[in-house]
Amino acid sequence: MTGQLSELASEAYVFGFPLVFNGEQILRLTTSGIGALPSASFNSFSHARALASPRDTFVSINNDTVYSIAPVDLSVGPVLLSVPEAGDRYYVLQFVDAWTNNFAYVGTRATGNRRGDFLLVPPEWEGGPEAEGVTVIRFPTRIAVIVGRWACDGEEDLPAVEELQNSLTLTPIRKSLTPPQGVPVVAGGLSEALDFFERLRVWALAFPPAERDRAALDSYGELGLTSAYTVAEAPAEVREALEVGYAAGKQALQMAVRSGDGPYVNNWLVNLHMFDYNLDFFEVGTLDDPAWKHADPKTRYATRAAAALAGLWGNHGYEAAYFFTYLDAAGDALTGEHTYALRLHPTPPVGAFWSITMYDLPNFYLVENQAARYSIGDRTRGIVYDDDGGLTITMSATRPADEKAAANWLPAPQGEFRPILRLYAPKQELLDGTYEVPAIERVV
Repeated sequence: MTGQLSELASEAYVFGFPLVFNGEQILRLTTSGIGALPSASFNSFSHARALASPRDTFVSINNDTVYSIAPVDLSVGPVLLSVPEAGDRYYVLQFVDAWTNNFAYVGTRATGNRRGDFLLVPPEWEGGPEAEGVTVIRFPTRIAVIVGRWACDGEEDLPAVEELQNSLTLTPIRKSLTPPQGVPVVAGGLSEALDFFERLRVWALAFPPAERDRAALDSYGELGLTSAYTVAEAPAEVREALEVGYAAGKQALQMAVRSGDGPYVNNWLVNLHMFDYNLDFFEVGTLDDPAWKHADPKTRYATRAAAALAGLWGNHGYEAAYFFTYLDAAGDALTGEHTYALRLHPTPPVGAFWSITMYDLPNFYLVENQAARYSIGDRTRGIVYDDDGGLTITMSATRPADEKAAANWLPAPQGEFRPILRLYAPKQELLDGTYEVPAIERVV
């Protein structure tokens, strides 16, 4: 019996990981902030005033846009979002619910760069006069995160970005002295495993999943994860199963992140559909299209958990595509012990811009280096193109002696690493596979 419960707990870990991990990051944002993002109360924006650096210890954070992130809590009722005129600058405001579903987009691709107003309403909202003249965005869960990214062309472009950030506003429609409810506090103080499952229990009650996922959640009732009593009060046999299942689920999830579930092309994981697990909530800017839905119930929860661990708050592939690799052309692990070259000819076809960012393992954090360069792309100043218009990028832990290679250098850590190629507003050749990113070649 204990073995069956342990296996069930392992499944529950994978099912609940996105909710717990996301909730922890929301709490982090509202209390201490995240790296360059200062803390922000619910229904207000936290603005990074600089491009990300290794001090920003957040999973797979990008270094080519500046963030504006808002934790939103609609326990206070509808909230009005106002966005400024953005000129010709690419930006996106991505809406992520408690279970990490991307359910709406506002920005260049989705709604254009004009000034606009959007009424954010809770799941149970039935409409009213507040909605006149604005676009309504219905939240699947009471809380969600708006993840804003502004294209930033280097340090000297930051003042212009800051002006746009300051024009973003969130305004509750109904005046009340009652503060937002926020994320329920879970005391913790047990083991790592039991604390995780207690958060899952409490937060799943506060933020119910999509209707199609409730049967899966209910199936964990034997573990006490749908009950009113705490995990600490569960029978010893259940607590033991939760400990074993947590360890097994965690290991399985880490393996899933390394293997991925998309096709490999030249040892790049072309994971255009990593964030396609939302099947139910399609507000402005999303595509309610079978081509962008991960409908296989056997793998959908694992895909969702892996996406949260390796790239929390990542966009759908039609907004921004993400290609990952851990391996060189020969299939060997990428490591700072060697020097590598990536020759892009032609460079990736995008409607906005592209970049490659370097991350360490196993944390997926930016890598400290003497050049203070954490990404390289089509907007990087000083890069040198080949005579035929291609671009050769050098990846190594030490600065190349050759000046052209140094101009196109993406610094790597001493140990193993994983670059991510980001493609904003990818063109059809990228989405249909006509364009292939070449393998990274080991030079030395």
